[in-house]
Amino acid sequence: MAAVALAMGLAAAAFAMQQGNANRPMRDVLDMPVPAGEFNKHSPASSVARQGDRLVAVGPRGLIVMSSDGGSHWAQMPSPVQSDLVSVRFSDANTVWAVGHDAVALRSADGGASWQRVLDGRSLLKLLRGHYPAQGGPEGADKTREEVERWASQSATLDVLPTPFLDVSFADANDGFLVGAFGLVLHTVDGGKTWTPWIEHTDNPRRLHLYAVAGHGTQRYIAGEQGLLLRLDPAGNHFAQVKTPYEGTFFGVDVRPGRVLAYGLSGNAYVSKDEGTQWRKLATGTEASLVAAVPAGGEGLLLVSDAGQVLSVSPDGSRAVPLQIPYTSEVLGAATTISGQLVLALVNGLRVLDIMPVR
Repeated sequence: MAAVALAMGLAAAAFAMQQGNANRPMRDVLDMPVPAGEFNKHSPASSVARQGDRLVAVGPRGLIVMSSDGGSHWAQMPSPVQSDLVSVRFSDANTVWAVGHDAVALRSADGGASWQRVLDGRSLLKLLRGHYPAQGGPEGADKTREEVERWASQSATLDVLPTPFLDVSFADANDGFLVGAFGLVLHTVDGGKTWTPWIEHTDNPRRLHLYAVAGHGTQRYIAGEQGLLLRLDPAGNHFAQVKTPYEGTFFGVDVRPGRVLAYGLSGNAYVSKDEGTQWRKLATGTEASLVAAVPAGGEGLLLVSDAGQVLSVSPDGSRAVPLQIPYTSEVLGAATTISGQLVLALVNGLRVLDIMPVR
């Protein structure tokens, strides 16, 4: 899940900073494509996504792999960076986005076979400095500029912003959002050709980490730490805070017509049928953190925990039924195959499972 990947990445950044004073030169991961042959069946995977019969998964050190046979066989794809990748999403039948540490955002226009860098810590720092000048600019730009410079000062590499992107979501081929640590939000209306910082467009003055962005139709929600849930007001170009009964971290949000489901730490999941005015806690029966919500045939939904538990959630979100799957290691992400099997992104590889009700 993004939180685990974020913690690992921040620890790695701290280590890199400690090594920054060494006499030997260090090559930046942004300048290092992933060598061929890095993938094996035990390679960690942090996220997996499906479009049609194609699966794409990403992981640490820039790893990108693809399967066209339901996950039976995976092939490593060329990746331009060795930064840790934490989330992968299809925005249409052929376009895929992968995001991660060092403010990396990669785009594929051919279903995941080849990848181009759209953003990284260098270009993002320039973008933020230009959008938030020290004087003038949007309201509060001077304060945001101070925050940006503080983030940059903590980087082990000069003029590289280490702040990770943690998720990406597109409403259509053109309209999309990137979210990340320390309240980072970017918006595009041209399919990712250009991005506009949206930090000042969110009710997040404490710059809490934003772990997920998702939506349906014109609805768009952002889930974050300390119970933060934001809902897009399209007319006002603003993400307004939605009050929830939970003060822990939300790792994700699933949005369907007439229903919003936010999920996160310690098995907590909450359902609203009125766009966040009222919430009801979903009885999940687990204390493991919920890390993925996966569509499962028709209007069905599967909730997956980091411990490998899988819950089938009714279309209206009123109940969750546990499903039986074999024991797995720590789960970071999930998707379903075109035939309905479950694909898990694990700390020790990718696994395809049949699922069935607990007897």
